[in-house]
Amino acid sequence: MFAVLKTGGKQYKVASGDVLRVEKLAADAGDKIQFNEILMVGSTVGAPFVEGAGVQAEVIDQIKGEKLINFVKRRRKHSSKRTKGHRQKLTLVRITDILEKGADKSGVKAAVGAGSVAGVAAAAAAPKKAAPAKAAAAPKAEAAASAASAADDLSQITGVGPAAVKKLNAAGITTFAQLAAADAETVESAKIKPEWVEQAKELAK
Repeated sequence: MFAVLKTGGKQYKVASGDVLRVEKLAADAGDKIQFNEILMVGSTVGAPFVEGAGVQAEVIDQIKGEKLINFVKRRRKHSSKRTKGHRQKLTLVRITDILEKGADKSGVKAAVGAGSVAGVAAAAAAPKKAAPAKAAAAPKAEAAASAASAADDLSQITGVGPAAVKKLNAAGITTFAQLAAADAETVESAKIKPEWVEQAKELAK
């Protein structure tokens, strides 16, 4: 059995198992959808649509079509040229079933275009997946801010410039107290001068 459906302003003749590229739909890969604007099922022709008929499909993926080039040139005294590329957003679907009757009671969600009013409303109502990630990142940002506020300005020590501050921070030294208590191994690896340690002891008081 075949059917003729309408979606995205275009008509498609389909049969079970066919794979179609249609205008972008508001659905995710793996979703089951139903086209309800059926112009023809077998020998039954709609006026304009066949009542109770539907075509069910599974969304395979959201893809983009071939690149189209639009070139515009104005032949005037101050001429101009403009080249623009465009790739249409499409949805790849596989036809799973053709219903002659009872499509309105199947319970499968209707296929709606992503740019339609219903599609925009569905996208707005969908839960935001990025929210948990932002919530998890908040404590890390707060911890980094608190660590930065607790650090001392090591450049107050005579002879310690921006490069030396980076070396000290890389060695885990961010405060005067840490510099004053640095062990021999840290002093050697970070190339800490004895006078820096003495000044850090005074500043740490």
